[in-house]
Amino acid sequence: MSQADPLVTAAWLKARIAAPDLRTVDASWFLPGSGRDPDAEFLERHIPGSVRLDIDAVSDRAIPLPHMLPDPMAFAQTVGEMGLGSEHRIVVYASEGILPAARVWWMFRVMGHDAVTVLDGGLAKWLAIRGPLQAGPAASRPPARFRARFRKDLVRSFDQVAETLEQGTAQVVDVRPAPRFRGEAPEPRPGLRPGHMPGALNAPYAELIAPDGTLKAKAALQKAFAHAHVALDRPIVTSCGSGVSAAVTALALARLGLWDVAVYDGSWAEWGGRDDAAVVIGAA
Repeated sequence: MSQADPLVTAAWLKARIAAPDLRTVDASWFLPGSGRDPDAEFLERHIPGSVRLDIDAVSDRAIPLPHMLPDPMAFAQTVGEMGLGSEHRIVVYASEGILPAARVWWMFRVMGHDAVTVLDGGLAKWLAIRGPLQAGPAASRPPARFRARFRKDLVRSFDQVAETLEQGTAQVVDVRPAPRFRGEAPEPRPGLRPGHMPGALNAPYAELIAPDGTLKAKAALQKAFAHAHVALDRPIVTSCGSGVSAAVTALALARLGLWDVAVYDGSWAEWGGRDDAAVVIGAA
């Protein structure tokens, strides 16, 4: 597992699934109202040996925003109890595509663990190569020691993003769909204003995903960012609705060799809900 690419193929994982130092993590998650239960789906089928990590459960619940990063020590204790230690190579996957898996990939990296990758295309690609499946509860593994080393350079707060926009020290890239960015479509979460941050760029994350749910190849990613006027030679902070699809964009930029992209954890769930945050309607 190298830093050449933040994703692995299903074939790569199948060939190494029995490796003693490898751990698979099911990070499946769906938007409220989807009618789907990722915990129930995990019990029905999952990659053998996997543990389940729910981004809403492993979060800072004292903050009234969805799935905010937990305290590093709390994160370390939780994943350690799952049997995930600093010595393990971790592959994160989702039942559909890569959306929540990218968020968990970013969480582990924020906590100082770089031996983490995402299964490209998720469970669908595993099924396509006839990878084995398991039903029932998560694997019972002995507790492991996870040593959290919080990397503040990979996460941004409201105040930091506001300062970045004011001073122009980095590009703030909002990855929500264009109609939401322009304020033409409502937000899926109630109580949020439409529009975007003044000075933000719009690079919808969906443009980074291939029809089969995998991340696009490097050339296509470069084209998508160029179309959105994102300069790859300047610092980047990504933002979205609640910090999930922003991590997909950070994942895509890592594929292009940019491993230091920061994510605005609160994203529009925070910015769009604050009366003291400036909001702009229209194109970037």
